[in-house]
Amino acid sequence: MGETRTLEPASGPFQAGVRAPGDKSLSHRALVLAALADGESEIVGLAPGRDVAATLTALERLGLRRNGDRFVPIASPNDPNAPIDCGNSGTTMRLLSGGLASLPFRLTLVGDESLSARPMARLVDPLAALGVDVTLSVNGTAPITTGAAELHGADVAIDVASAQVRSAFEFAAIQADGPSTIDGPGGFRDHTERWLAAFELAESEGTRTRITPGPVPGAQYLLPGDPSSAAYVWASAALVPGARVVTPDVSLNPGRLGFLGILEAMGAEVHGEVTGSIHGDPIGTVSVLGAHLRSVEVSGDTVASAIDELPLVAVLGAYAEGITVVRDAAELRVKESDRTQSTATMIRALGGGAEATDDGFEVLGTGFLSGGTVNAEGDHRIAMSAAVAATAAQGAVTIVGSSVAGVSWPSFYETLEAVWSSR
Repeated sequence: MGETRTLEPASGPFQAGVRAPGDKSLSHRALVLAALADGESEIVGLAPGRDVAATLTALERLGLRRNGDRFVPIASPNDPNAPIDCGNSGTTMRLLSGGLASLPFRLTLVGDESLSARPMARLVDPLAALGVDVTLSVNGTAPITTGAAELHGADVAIDVASAQVRSAFEFAAIQADGPSTIDGPGGFRDHTERWLAAFELAESEGTRTRITPGPVPGAQYLLPGDPSSAAYVWASAALVPGARVVTPDVSLNPGRLGFLGILEAMGAEVHGEVTGSIHGDPIGTVSVLGAHLRSVEVSGDTVASAIDELPLVAVLGAYAEGITVVRDAAELRVKESDRTQSTATMIRALGGGAEATDDGFEVLGTGFLSGGTVNAEGDHRIAMSAAVAATAAQGAVTIVGSSVAGVSWPSFYETLEAVWSSR
């Protein structure tokens, strides 16, 4: 992941249509459900990045079989007799900790240096309530050992708005011997709840979801574009008055729309239209028109629905008028990097003013960034945000460790530069 890439600023307003890569969150979930299903599934539009590849490889080692877009579920699980490598993907590790809980053997999940430092302890109590003996390192991090559980129904409440913790619980709960419920703070992306409801395995009221165990049907998953990826081209358009980007067929799950609300609050013109759905989860087209931006304060539930895009908020804030503040985002400290620090460092490296706080950051809106060199620190969100910062910078932006963007969007830089040249 040590490559270096330099991007020159865009040469003026651009007009582009962009098809975002397949949704990463939905890709992980479709693969887990296909592995647990009682028949073949079809998955079209899998996300192309390394994170989803980690989930696919893990499940294939256990017996999932793929033939193009067709997936044959795990029938008689293969005991790999060795740890399963989740790479850099926290989603892989968390979802599999619950999804694989009923395997007839114990299984250890490991990851790279970054993933091995991220907290996993929040999984333990919800899964333990179902009968899963989850073991972690003494620091509450990976390796995670799961499996060989006799699953029973349970009612739990969690204190964080974590779709991954909820999904790990729900994937285990559909394999239990009785119904379960889970509740917790709002603001999470509810993909799993919607899909399980479509399969008559779940019912939600507000933030509370009841799981009714049963077989997962083989299903067709026509995956939409990823709004967390599309956010980078939306932000790029927002930085240039008169620039426009249109993204068709992206997920419009309510828990994924926080960044679009932030763009609107900052003065960009945003239009969204629902054009369909996948198993009850809305899909549609989004267009963003650039404008002169103003500062914004981001906190509360908006943080949960825009957590992946907060480094982009810092980039927009640097070009805006006023001081942009993000708070209630302590979760940023335990991502692929400490994103409160790495985000502020990125802005300062490009000639802007920013400071990390205990639970977020503050960015001074000078109206410009001069360009410079940013170290991605192994974090794809930092690398991609720095590339967006180049859109309207006064000079080139060089990204050290640029290839980490392949975690989510392998062709990201080429796509972004093609957008800038579209008229």
